[in-house]
Amino acid sequence: MIKNNRGFTLAELVLAAFILSFVLSGLLLLFTNCMLLNDSSRNLSVATSHAEYILETIRGQDFADIQTTINSGGASGWDLTTVELSQSPYNFTTLPDETVATSVFQTGNPLGVLVNVSWLDRGLKARNTELRTFLTDY
Repeated sequence: MIKNNRGFTLAELVLAAFILSFVLSGLLLLFTNCMLLNDSSRNLSVATSHAEYILETIRGQDFADIQTTINSGGASGWDLTTVELSQSPYNFTTLPDETVATSVFQTGNPLGVLVNVSWLDRGLKARNTELRTFLTDY
C-alpha cells in the first residue's frame, strides 16, 4: 500500500523559514543603506548649491575688492557659520554644523577663488565639498 502524505515536514518548514528570514534581512539591510546613501547625496547637493550661490555672490562684486574681502574673512567676507547662512541675506536651510570658507588660491588676473562647504553627515561624520573657479577683470 502506497502512503500518500501531503504537506511538509517540520524540518522543511524550519529550513524555508530560515531561508526567508535570511533573504528578508538582506533586503532590509539594502533598503537601509540606500536610505543613508540618499540622505548623504542630498546633503552633498545642498552643500554644492550653497557653494554655487556664494560664488555667484562673489562674482557680483567689484573685481578689485574680491581678494581683499576674501582675505579679511569674518563678517565682511564670505566665511560663514550655520547661523549666518540661515539669516538674511542668504536664508538657507542649513546642513548640520555647516560652515563656508572662502580663499584665494591664485592672485592676479585671473583670480582663483575657492569655496569650501563643511558639514556633519549622519553619524557625525565630517564631510566637505569645494568649488574652484577663476574670475577675471574684463
